[in-house]
Amino acid sequence: MGSYTGYFNYLKNEILQPSFHNYFYWLLGLSLVVWTLEIMFPWRKNQEKVRNDFWLDAFYMFFNFFLFSLVAYNAISNVAVQAFTDFLALFGVKNLVAINVANLPGWVQLLTLFLVRDFIQWNIHRLLHKVPWMWEVHKVHHSIEEMGFAGHLRYHWMENVIYRTLEYIPLAMIGFGIQDFFIVHIFTLAIGHLNHANIYLPLGPLKYIFNSPQMHLWHHAEELPNERRNGVNFGITLSMWDYIFGLNYVPKEDGNIKLGFDDMDKYPKSFWKQFTYSFWKK
Repeated sequence: MGSYTGYFNYLKNEILQPSFHNYFYWLLGLSLVVWTLEIMFPWRKNQEKVRNDFWLDAFYMFFNFFLFSLVAYNAISNVAVQAFTDFLALFGVKNLVAINVANLPGWVQLLTLFLVRDFIQWNIHRLLHKVPWMWEVHKVHHSIEEMGFAGHLRYHWMENVIYRTLEYIPLAMIGFGIQDFFIVHIFTLAIGHLNHANIYLPLGPLKYIFNSPQMHLWHHAEELPNERRNGVNFGITLSMWDYIFGLNYVPKEDGNIKLGFDDMDKYPKSFWKQFTYSFWKK
């Protein structure tokens, strides 16, 4: 109950009391900036400014960023973390810290957090494509037919649970001392928006480090070589993991490739049906 009331008050203050550390207005502001770039410099000239499923994706953005935590996730995760901590205490384990970086300079901690978290998320993203039941969940994100910035946060609520659960232990073992990883979160949010946007973003040599709209579009391609059927270009913010492990694939920079997956014409179109689809499909 404390989690529900606490998160409700937090969300209310996010909306009513704007500040530099305000996720609500950063999400809104970044979205408007990237949408403006899409309108002014569209890569796919024939794509509408308010593209197919734009408003559905806009709802997904705010649902996954805020509302899902209010409905369920924040309370469930707080209880789960406390239960896990109490379970470890039965064996005399008071914390999970194995490598303590808390005494390092703040910028080193932020960089370490960013790199470790992005690598963990890259591996989780690969699992979402490889494990059959996870792929059924991940299909929500790949049901995008026209790429745009708002598609960044169009994903099934279960992905919140999968990512946060699998991230928890490795990040807890590093022992970050910083209370504020706000900068990391906003930076990854901005890159994610750009990667899904209808813009062409030449990065030069930086393409081997950072993801881009040209590279990420192929991650959503319907047609891939047989040896790449489990997916390509899994990078969330960084592309370098794909280059390091040989999972990069950009045969040409074509903004008009067909997106989706096999039998996507049978996939539900509404939020509620997508919300429940992976559970009732069979």
